Amino acid sequence: MGAGHASHRLYRPGRSPVHALPPHCKILAVLGFVLVVVSTPRTAVWAFALYAALLAAVAGTARIPAALLLRRLLIEVPFVAFAVLMPFVAEGERVRVLGLALSEPGLWGAWNVLAKGTLGVAASVLLAASTELRALLLGLQRLRLPPLLVQIASFMIRYGDVVTDELRRMRVARASRGFRARGVRHWGVLARTAGTLFIRSYERGERVHLAMLSRGYAGTMPVIDEVTATRAQWARAAALPVAAVAVCAGGWAYAAG
Repeated sequence: MGAGHASHRLYRPGRSPVHALPPHCKILAVLGFVLVVVSTPRTAVWAFALYAALLAAVAGTARIPAALLLRRLLIEVPFVAFAVLMPFVAEGERVRVLGLALSEPGLWGAWNVLAKGTLGVAASVLLAASTELRALLLGLQRLRLPPLLVQIASFMIRYGDVVTDELRRMRVARASRGFRARGVRHWGVLARTAGTLFIRSYERGERVHLAMLSRGYAGTMPVIDEVTATRAQWARAAALPVAAVAVCAGGWAYAAG
């Protein structure tokens, strides 16, 4: 991985013990936590409260403000909308809730989606907020993710902001000419803007690829930084998934009883 990645907006700089952990340790910890959460029976409501408490403890250790975490959780709004509809459209026994006849399996399904989805998104937000994106890529490389996928992610991060800035400049150019999107009749202009942005992005990608080939690119990127982890760091990273496994085991015991 080449140097030069600026800190992304998702990353919140800090000197906490969570920030200090190697990226591949945190990636495996979050992956293990999410798998355990998904494996938990939906009827063990108390278990999800404990999972949330574990994430709150991680956020406190990493000094991630609750307001920041809640604001970034808004990304799951489409899933929330889907979950809200489930009690109305699902089949099965109906129960009365606030005067409405709702499907009981639908209610449990909505709870399952909301609880597990929210915890998974929150864990991912904490990972992104405590780890630089460049470090995440190095961690994925350390975990032997296919190099091509790592390169695609690297280019996406590196040039995503470039494309966004290009779109912003085009929007400013439209506004400077008095354009305001006020109705359906302006959709053609917006469509041509999207097409132009695609062409410019494609041409930029071609120029970048040719520049890389001229500098000796042969399908692989050089690794400048090598990340390693000590046993103590692995143990600290494993605290979250191990605690989650204990909660999950209690959840299954509760469901079986």
